[in-house]
Amino acid sequence: YPMGTTLVEHAAQQLVALIKNQRLGAGDKLPTESELTELLAVGRGTVREAVKVLTSRNILEVRQGSGIFVSAKGGVPEDPLGLTLLAHQDKIALDLLDIRLMIEPELASMAAVRRTPEQLCQLQTQCQAVEQLILAGAEYGKEDVCFHQILAQCSGNLVVGRLVPIINSSVYASIDLTENLNARDTVQEHRAIVAAVERHDFSGARWAMTVHLNTSRSSMIQRLDGKVQ
Repeated sequence: YPMGTTLVEHAAQQLVALIKNQRLGAGDKLPTESELTELLAVGRGTVREAVKVLTSRNILEVRQGSGIFVSAKGGVPEDPLGLTLLAHQDKIALDLLDIRLMIEPELASMAAVRRTPEQLCQLQTQCQAVEQLILAGAEYGKEDVCFHQILAQCSGNLVVGRLVPIINSSVYASIDLTENLNARDTVQEHRAIVAAVERHDFSGARWAMTVHLNTSRSSMIQRLDGKVQ
C-alpha cells in the first residue's frame, strides 16, 4: 500500500473504490466481513477498523445482524460547517437564509431547464406531501427539506445536491423562528415553483423561489425584532 498510508486507511480507500466500481448506492449491501477480508487481502481486524473509519465519515452503516451497507448520508457529516458550536444561532439562521437566496433561485432556474419527467413527478408528489402535513397542522419541516432537496437534484448539478441539505438546516430554523406563520404561504409558493419547473419557465422558477425564500426572510427579521443587525 502507498507510503505514508496506514494499512487501515488503505483498506478504507479500497472499500470506497469497491463502492464506486460496483456503483453501489444508499442502502446497498456490501460483501460480508469474511468476503471483504479475502477481497482486500487483509486481516479481519483491519477490515473492521476500515469499516469503522468509513462509518464515522457517514459513508458506511453497520446494521447488527444484517451486515454492512452504504449510508444514506452519502459521506456528508452532520454539521460540516461547524454551525452548532457558533454563538448567535438566530443570526446564523438568517445568514443561512441569505446563502440560500444566493443559490436556490438559480437552482430552481436550472431545474426548470434540466428536469426529467420522472423528476418532475417526484417534485409534484413531494409538494403534495408538504401540503397535506401543513393543512393537517402537522410538523412538516423534514418533508419541506426533502422538497428543496429534490428540486436541487432536478438541476442536474451533482455537487449542489450535497450542498443543499447542509444549508437547508435553515428550513427548520425558519419554521421555528417564524412559529409556522408562513405555512399557508409555503403551500402557494411551493405550487408556484413546481408550476414554473413543469412549464420549463426558468425565469419564473427563479422568481418563485426568490419570493418563497424572501417570505421566510421577512418574517424571520420581524420575529428577531431588531436583534439581528
